[in-house]
Amino acid sequence: MSDKLSQERKILNHLRTNNSITPVEALNFYGCFRLGARIYNLKKKHEIVNLNKSGHARYALKENITFE
Repeated sequence: MSDKLSQERKILNHLRTNNSITPVEALNFYGCFRLGARIYNLKKKHEIVNLNKSGHARYALKENITFE
């Protein structure tokens, strides 16, 4: 369980510093096979949106999104 929590912390930090994350990035950087599950848990405390433009999930913190 601590591994899951540390993945969530790493993913949240990634969202804060890199603005977004994809499932492939989560797997490559953090060994996370279930990004959707980690995002589901993080959404309980943070506003996270899916920036799905190409059919693939890309998650971002709502506060980091700028509209042009």
